[in-house]
Amino acid sequence: MAGNRSVVIAALIANGAIAVMKFFAFLASGSPSMLSEAYHSVSDTGNQVFLLIGIRYSGKDPTQTHPFGYGKAQFFYSFLVSVLLFGIAGWESLKHGYNALTSHGGHGGGPQDVVIAGIDFTALVPLSTFQLSVGVLSAAIVFESYALKKANDELSRQITEYGWSGIREAFRETSDVTTLTAFTEDAVALAGAALALVGVVLTRVTGVEAFDAATALLIGLLLMGFALALAWENKRLLLGESMRESRESRFRELVGEQDGVAHVDALRTMFVGPNDVLVTADVSFASELDAEEIDGVIEAIESSLAAEDKRVSMVYVEPEV
Repeated sequence: MAGNRSVVIAALIANGAIAVMKFFAFLASGSPSMLSEAYHSVSDTGNQVFLLIGIRYSGKDPTQTHPFGYGKAQFFYSFLVSVLLFGIAGWESLKHGYNALTSHGGHGGGPQDVVIAGIDFTALVPLSTFQLSVGVLSAAIVFESYALKKANDELSRQITEYGWSGIREAFRETSDVTTLTAFTEDAVALAGAALALVGVVLTRVTGVEAFDAATALLIGLLLMGFALALAWENKRLLLGESMRESRESRFRELVGEQDGVAHVDALRTMFVGPNDVLVTADVSFASELDAEEIDGVIEAIESSLAAEDKRVSMVYVEPEV
């Protein structure tokens, strides 16, 4: 829990600062791709807030109405991130880029004065709009690289701990959607900043403003694609996904190896939180065991499963005749 909280906080600080810089750079330059990036960073900042709420909410103790705890809150808030934040930001970026591309040959609107509370911020910046845009996007790339490294370190730790082959398998298997969301968001943010920088530079070099507008459109597509992928990943956990088959097979072996167990009739698992797994098993015990001895075997089963995988937090064994 502490690991993914630090990942989210690092991304929140980086994206909040970047969003402000990109917004002022857009007002000064009128760049369509800079506006897309401003949308992007605002959505990223909101993203981190939602993830922190999910982390906090999921830590609540079980209640009568939620006997298995609130761990799935992280799945829900990550789903909200994909639908409300990235979907909206992606659509707005796509629409703005398309409008800029199809009107006036891709004209982005030109520089604008930044006047807030009577202060002309444009006059206070002794840089051309091109220099300002390049400086802001370069800073964004640096900040996003740092946030991505933090998320990658946490994801790499999980890959090592659970024996996954790499990032691709981690995406299919991980239940830590908070780290997954932060990692993907930071990667997309880094790609978006790089795209915007390319668009701004190409427009400067060639004088064709369609390059800037086209990168805004591409950033919108990138955001919307990520929104769909993230929603799909969260859907599987919201619906009650089990652990992978190899894990369940190992659990069956551990239960079957216990003294007094005659046969494992059924075994099921389900993620009830990012780091919490429910295990249920129908077990046939040796006929000579009495109730007290069966209770002792069940305790041994619970201990062996928890020792095998620390995510196992609840075990229910149903004795079969």
